[in-house]
Formats: sequence, C-alpha cells, structure tokens
Amino acid sequence: MNTLAEAPHKEPSEKEILTGLQEKVSASRLSLFLQCRLKFFFRYVLRLKKPKTPSLHVGNSVHSVLKTWNKARWLQKPLTLKQAHNAYIEAWSDTSEGMPVWEAGEEDAEKTTGWRLVETYLRESHVPADLKPDAVEVPVEADLVNHGLPRLIGILDLVQRRQIIDYKTSATTPNPEKVAHTTEIQTTGYAILYRHNTGQKESGMALHHLVKLKNPKVVITTMPPMTRHQENRLFRQMEAYVTGLQHEQFVPSPGMHCSSCEFFNECRRH
Repeated sequence: MNTLAEAPHKEPSEKEILTGLQEKVSASRLSLFLQCRLKFFFRYVLRLKKPKTPSLHVGNSVHSVLKTWNKARWLQKPLTLKQAHNAYIEAWSDTSEGMPVWEAGEEDAEKTTGWRLVETYLRESHVPADLKPDAVEVPVEADLVNHGLPRLIGILDLVQRRQIIDYKTSATTPNPEKVAHTTEIQTTGYAILYRHNTGQKESGMALHHLVKLKNPKVVITTMPPMTRHQENRLFRQMEAYVTGLQHEQFVPSPGMHCSSCEFFNECRRH
C-alpha cells in the first residue's frame, strides 16, 4: 500500500509562464499581444479569470455544432437537422468553460439566436453535406526555429478542397476589405501551418461569418493564397512578440477597444 501522499500541484512561476509563451505562439495570442500588451499580461501571464460573455457563449455553441456537423461529413454520415439541433442543445449546456451571468430572459433569446444562425447556415448549404472535407478541427504546429521564431500552433476549423475555412459569429455585416486586414495574422498563420504540415499550397482562405441580425445571414469573405509579403510581415510581428516578452514590455494601449475590455478596472489600477 502506498502511504505517500500525492505531491500538491505546483502552479508555474511567472518566469516559467513567460518562458513557455516564448516557445509557442498562436494567432490569437499574437493578435492580443499586438493589440494591447497589458491585456495580454492579464490574460496569459497572470491568468486572471473573467466570466464568460453571452456573445462568446453563443459563438462557442455555434462553433461546436458546426464542428460536429463537419466531422459527420468527414465520416460520410451527414447529420439530420434534428441531430444538429441535439448537438446544439448539448453544446449550449456545456459548463466546462463557465456560463455567462444572464439577465432576465436573455438566455432564452440568445439560445434561439444561436440556433437560428446554425439553421440558416445549414439550410443555405454553403458547404454541401455530401462533400467530404480534407480536414476538420485539426491541431497543427509549425517549427519556425530556422527563422529564429517560436513554434506556431493553431487549430484549422475546416479545410475543403485545399481552401482553409474559418467560422465566425458577428453582430454586424462584415466589410470584406476590413475583415481581410483585421484577420490577416490568423489567416497568414493558418496558411503557414497548412503548408508546413501538408507540403502543399492552400487554394485560398474563406471566412464564413454567421451574422446575428433579425433575419440571420451568412457572409463569406474569400481571400487568395498567402503572399510572401504577408508571410514576412507575420514573421516580423512574431519577432516583436518575442522581444516584448523577453523585456517584459507589458504596456497599455488605450483606445476605443478599452470600452469592451474585461480588464478595464485592472488596467486603471495598474
């Protein structure tokens, strides 16, 4: 009989966390660091926990059922609408990442909104149910040590006929030019990951926005394959990320985005 008590879990030190962040980076971490280094510090270094927002919960639930739908297509066993709805209900009830604090009547309204987005997407058949995907929700990495950069990590939502597809929920209709610019870190990162792991060049990118209007709609923004200029720009951004972490340059970046930041109070007190 083992009488030794299990060693208590030891939380990593701030130095250990910073070292780990310099070894691997995702598009979302890089984007946040470039948006506001202090917000990055609160979320990824101090690891401050904040309640889940209603919009994030809707987005996660929609994303989950689309993932289930695409995996069923990959198995060539397409879901019925009823099965998709059951998957949505299960995703909505998932509390593993916390649940938002709802106002009176808000949860039912948001739950209905989320399902209407899914139903609209499936009904309009933007990706045919009988077309087998190349890949669904695949975690991938790219070792960029030859460029003096950290390992790039990410998860590809969907690859269809060598086109990289990413799902997003939005409250407003996206502008194609602005979307292409604001998501460039993500789309370029995905292209690098795809090429590194397949040895092939992607046929292009597509962002499938599920827009939460009174009459939900789907807006698809397509983009050509990654250019050498975009790859070089991402590498320079990653260099700035590494340098900033090495020197612990966690400075705030005040601006319009602060009004919706979950760390507003912490920033004001910092």
